[in-house]
Amino acid sequence: MPQANVGTKSRPQLRIGVIGAGYFGRFHAQKVAANPRAVLSGVYDADPARAALVAGEVGGKPAGSVENLIADSDAVVIAAPAEAHFEIARMALEAGRHVLVEKPIAATLEQADALIEIATRMGKVLQVGHLLRYSAEHKAISERITRPLFIEATRIAPYKARGTDVSVILDLMIHDLDLVLSLVDSDIDYVDAMGAAVSSNLEDIANARVRFKNGCVATITASRISLKTERKMRIFSEEGYLSADFGARSLVMIGRKRGLPLPGTDGFRREQISWTDHDAMQAEHVAFAASILDGAPVLVDARAGRRALAAALAVTEAMRNSRRVAELSGLIQQRQ
Repeated sequence: MPQANVGTKSRPQLRIGVIGAGYFGRFHAQKVAANPRAVLSGVYDADPARAALVAGEVGGKPAGSVENLIADSDAVVIAAPAEAHFEIARMALEAGRHVLVEKPIAATLEQADALIEIATRMGKVLQVGHLLRYSAEHKAISERITRPLFIEATRIAPYKARGTDVSVILDLMIHDLDLVLSLVDSDIDYVDAMGAAVSSNLEDIANARVRFKNGCVATITASRISLKTERKMRIFSEEGYLSADFGARSLVMIGRKRGLPLPGTDGFRREQISWTDHDAMQAEHVAFAASILDGAPVLVDARAGRRALAAALAVTEAMRNSRRVAELSGLIQQRQ
């Protein structure tokens, strides 16, 4: 159980370990060290020098093994490569530790289901790191849109070697998939998708059309080989029309409830707002501690992580099917 440290009186502090000291792991270590409700119990990485560097930056200590770090912690943050998420999370949960695992929750739905079962059986928090759920942009959109009909999302960025251990679907598109899923209260009916590997061994560009059983349709484009960074979303809904530019931190909405009246439009209003970014990862860590210590609801729980993974895998499978159809069509044309 969490133990109170000297100087905290009766307020407990969680001993939280960080597993994985790469790009995101470094930030997670910083957030744990800065959280008044937590203390960094250690940092582990397959590269001991990297673990020592990141731990040293925040006054922590490197751990000699995953097992030792889990034993010395009340909870762990898993920022290791995606293929390692399941095994480390399983180990931590079965040891009775709470877990914050970076997205995706696991590599397969069977693995995700296993983690959900273990976390439920052990009575432990299993939170998934879909960071945008804690962002100002998500709050701005979800406060205005509850009944979307059609969604267009674009997320493109220049090439970076980081993240290429997974496809662009699990690297970038999954953010917009999760945002769409948080807005659409319906199961997915079918998915059509196309994509290609360009600079890595996995898909670097992808486009998906996702139709939900309630009729809503989402078209999502992701690329990690673009010349510029662009993140935009347009939503046509029963509440009105919303256009968001995440890079400019602004949105415009045409509806009937908010903003200034639009003359000659039979009651429509135009609202334009901007937001100031806050530290979404800090908010994520505050929520993680509150779920453990106070019993607060988990905003992005394992089932939400599984739903996002299921959508990403459906896009991947649809892409493979499209590729097989294209290849078969090409063979038929060659034989004619």
